Amino acid sequence: MLGSFFRHYLELPQKNKNIVCLGGGVGTAQILKGLRKLPFNLTAVVSMADDGGSAGRLRRAFSIPPPGDIVNCLAALSDEESILKELFIYRFSGQRYGKDTDLGGQKLGNLIFVALSDIYKGDTNKALEEFSLIISSRGRVLPATAGDVNIWAKTKSGKKIVGEESIDLGKYNGNHTLEKVFLDPPNIKVYKPTSDAINKADLIVIGPGDLFSTILPVLIVPGIKSSLKKSKAKKVFIINIANKPYETPNFKVSDYIKSVKNHLQEDIFDTIIININQKPQIPKKLKYKYVQNDKEVLNNFKSQVIEGDFVDEKYPLHHDSHKIAYAISRL
Repeated sequence: MLGSFFRHYLELPQKNKNIVCLGGGVGTAQILKGLRKLPFNLTAVVSMADDGGSAGRLRRAFSIPPPGDIVNCLAALSDEESILKELFIYRFSGQRYGKDTDLGGQKLGNLIFVALSDIYKGDTNKALEEFSLIISSRGRVLPATAGDVNIWAKTKSGKKIVGEESIDLGKYNGNHTLEKVFLDPPNIKVYKPTSDAINKADLIVIGPGDLFSTILPVLIVPGIKSSLKKSKAKKVFIINIANKPYETPNFKVSDYIKSVKNHLQEDIFDTIIININQKPQIPKKLKYKYVQNDKEVLNNFKSQVIEGDFVDEKYPLHHDSHKIAYAISRL
């Protein structure tokens, strides 16, 4: 109260809080889209293990980090309201899972990242910085790891699933209940600016997103894991709106929390945010189902639980970026 008075009286600028979002993909992009208009210093950290779709094709064809989540998050952070922003996320018609060197199915922003990486002689960090400037980004997007990395998972029946694409699309036979995900190599180094950002964070947001192919591959990077455990920042876990058919079929809220605890060997969350508006109809053809809230089990965890209406009613697989940003800002 006194500090607020003196700041106002002396007209001292208020220091913006540092928020770090761990994950990547559409879920993290929705969070960034809402937060970018608020006075925060934003950093998104994304997995470099993507080997599927158009981003995976570029990774193989040009030996670069997969640009998909990087581009999505940069576009979400962009202040650019012209046609330029639409150009970055424009996808050419064709198959996303076509030949590695085919143009069809590729996103223009991904191709621009490839070009910038080539211009800067393979320095993808410099390419990322320049891309941020071009797209007028209101924050940073950082890779979780330095160096080439892949993932593999183990099902509850003991089956080994190799590769992000196979995990993501359920490209394997037998029991599809995943138990744990692993890095290859397991001792991959964290990208230094990423660990620095986590160490300076006031608030760390984990999720929403694909649990085994997007979120956990970031959290289990040894350097990120240790930084999370040491961090004094408030840690928030945003539970997915709906379950992905192959990755988290029939998962309840507690299953998400248990999975993270199992991978980190610790219950790290201060706050869990749960959507309870399940009225919007999810199209049946998508085969997604709402995540059920098993309230009674949550008493086993130390986290404060925030329940509310956070769903995007036009596309109910996603969080509404403004609703969720308001909830985060109140923390």
